[in-house]
Amino acid sequence: MAATWVDMKGKTVLLTGFTAGLGRAAAFALAEMGADLHLLARNREKAVQTIETLRLRTPGVRVELSLGDLGNLSDVRRMASEFLSTNRTLDVLFNNAGVVNQKRRTTADGYEETFAVNHLGHFLLTHLLLESLRENGSGRVVSTASGAHRFGGGLNFDDLQSSRDYSTFSVYGRSKLANILFTQELARRESDSGITANCFHPGFVGSDFSKNNGAWARIMMTLGSPFSRSPEKGAETGVYLCTSPEAAKMSGAYFFDMKEIAPSAAVFSAGDAEQLWDISLSLAGLDN
Repeated sequence: MAATWVDMKGKTVLLTGFTAGLGRAAAFALAEMGADLHLLARNREKAVQTIETLRLRTPGVRVELSLGDLGNLSDVRRMASEFLSTNRTLDVLFNNAGVVNQKRRTTADGYEETFAVNHLGHFLLTHLLLESLRENGSGRVVSTASGAHRFGGGLNFDDLQSSRDYSTFSVYGRSKLANILFTQELARRESDSGITANCFHPGFVGSDFSKNNGAWARIMMTLGSPFSRSPEKGAETGVYLCTSPEAAKMSGAYFFDMKEIAPSAAVFSAGDAEQLWDISLSLAGLDN
């Protein structure tokens, strides 16, 4: 079942991670619906090439670009400021960018990169854009989570940076669990503002994701390719959450194939979402 076409003319969507995979597919789908796009990317060359193709396929689309690294909190603050300087109301924030690393890497801020990009950078970006999302009383925050949240055994609040325990699948899975917990807590805190927050599992998407991690990652992606879905199919639920009237009535939920499902209760407990929120405020420099 394909997501229903919705007229998004006059709506502004900010999307991270749009140069490949489901993010690219989502950008094209949203442009075809008439949305104005503010796109965030780290790689200038890939970003420019993608936008050129976007404009060729969707003449007249309004696109703006901010370049920076979501794993660098200074970059996140600058990119948020660049959007806010346009004085446009943000209708949808689509937190999609992500990384998966075979080996532990740290960011300029000293944080483990998977956690920093997949969770903390988006956490900060969302906070900086909340006022804009609140302006029309119906802002949406959509985040790309994953069924991989079941791996990793849950968050270790004593070692969120995985300095003592690093394995690729576990660390990635915990970052995706953080996306779900962030969504739940954001929905709770913004329940009176009109903002909805939802996240989704895209399925195993055939793309370039993780292929920069050497032979191991290339082998895993190759072995999984017969079971993978297209980027367009992977993006479908995210686009649905960004645009559909039905999704505007839901908040704090986790979706797969445009249906709400339950995340794995085995990997988190009551209070985890609030605890992660409070720690993330401190790590992002938002607690003072």
